[in-house]
Amino acid sequence: MSYTTEPVFLEPLPPLPEAPPPRRSTGAWIVGILLGATLAVILIGAFVWMTTGLGLLHVLTTLREGSKTTTQINVDQPTVVRQIQQLQRLETVKYSLDKIISGEHSNPYLPKFLVGDRLLLVMHGQVIAGIDLAGVQTGDVTVAGDKVSIKLPAAEVFTTSLDNTKTRVYSRETGLLSSTDPFLESEVRQEAERQLTEAALQDGILAMAAQNGKTTIGGLLRGIGFKDVEVQ
Repeated sequence: MSYTTEPVFLEPLPPLPEAPPPRRSTGAWIVGILLGATLAVILIGAFVWMTTGLGLLHVLTTLREGSKTTTQINVDQPTVVRQIQQLQRLETVKYSLDKIISGEHSNPYLPKFLVGDRLLLVMHGQVIAGIDLAGVQTGDVTVAGDKVSIKLPAAEVFTTSLDNTKTRVYSRETGLLSSTDPFLESEVRQEAERQLTEAALQDGILAMAAQNGKTTIGGLLRGIGFKDVEVQ
């Protein structure tokens, strides 16, 4: 038995297809861009702050410290006089009083129960005192830098008035042969106002008004920048 061998030609196999590269998710790609942009902004901001922000902070600090030590007063004498005069009547004290006032008309020859007219008035009133700043003159004010000196006018009583809601006739007695005098109540009210003013003066209303006026004007002058204030 014989065998015959013939050459056998093997054809090469076609190459296997390459696997496609893995795809990156779109979300991860966007996140990466945002992180990169944020980091860049942070780095740029830090650089700008280091180069300009510290300098600006130094300038602001210098200005603030300088303003504390270099305060200037630009208020002159005429301005102070004008500001004070504009306040005009500065009311500084209000004095109140309750009192019973009596008044009567009588005949020296006839008894009161026949021709007399007597009235009792329950009075509530008030007295207002203060300083008329319209009387401040240029010579009353001296300004030297942050120092000011001012002489105020004397305190005075502005008004004396009865409170009609609390003032009333308590009692009235009229004689059998006489009629009610229409002027008696007005006269008693006038006397009540006079006594009210006298009581306020005796209790030192003018001294209180003067002291309160000095305190008020002193506070006003310090409020516009003066450090050394003298009020007389």
